[in-house]
Amino acid sequence: MSQLKRGLFISFEGIDGAGKSTHIDGLADLFRQQGRQVVQTREPGGTPLAESLRELVLHQAMDPLTEALLVFAARRDHLVHVIEPALARGDVVLCDRFTDATFAYQGAGRGFDLATLSTLEQWVQAKPNDGGLRQPDLTMWFDLAPEVAAQRLALAREADRFEAESLAFFERVRAGYRARFEAATGRFVRINADQSKHLVWQQITHNMVQRGWLAIMVNSAAFKPDVPKAAQATQAVPATGRGH
Repeated sequence: MSQLKRGLFISFEGIDGAGKSTHIDGLADLFRQQGRQVVQTREPGGTPLAESLRELVLHQAMDPLTEALLVFAARRDHLVHVIEPALARGDVVLCDRFTDATFAYQGAGRGFDLATLSTLEQWVQAKPNDGGLRQPDLTMWFDLAPEVAAQRLALAREADRFEAESLAFFERVRAGYRARFEAATGRFVRINADQSKHLVWQQITHNMVQRGWLAIMVNSAAFKPDVPKAAQATQAVPATGRGH
């Protein structure tokens, strides 16, 4: 299968308020315009079962181990029923958060044992055929100072259990993301999210073109982040809202 038609798995990471969602929508549109089938999804979530677990994780108090187990249970169902079948078809999977979020939020943020998370990662993300570990082909980390993200969130919506955490929590989460980035620089791209939407969008599309995953666009303004789009990506479940 050619590079342009093989399945692609791209995840989008960052603390709450970093501005991932608008750009995921725009990138989905670009891939569709260039003839790709797109599955746009999120974590926790992506299947009816995983969405039910998401509601528990976001809104019910629990200890860090319970939280981690629920997140990985949701991830397993998501992989089996959505991500792996989509990749086998040659689709592009755009996922709002994946395992890096678990290491950042439950690991660094909550202080949960990283070795236990690594064990769960190995169990849950084993590929169905070759026994390797399913990871995204590319992870875009939207890096933003927590105080800036908090200002954005204050204007956007009512906070869930994670978004209501302290700045110190989000400093730890950001550090957790940086640790994942430094451990897998070949998979990660750091996006400077403390810029205008247009400049953030340019970083994203440059990386897609550089990898040969999107053709060079003559009209660089094909997507305007502030303009709503009528077209919708193929979705396992509605992907509006935020992931953790």
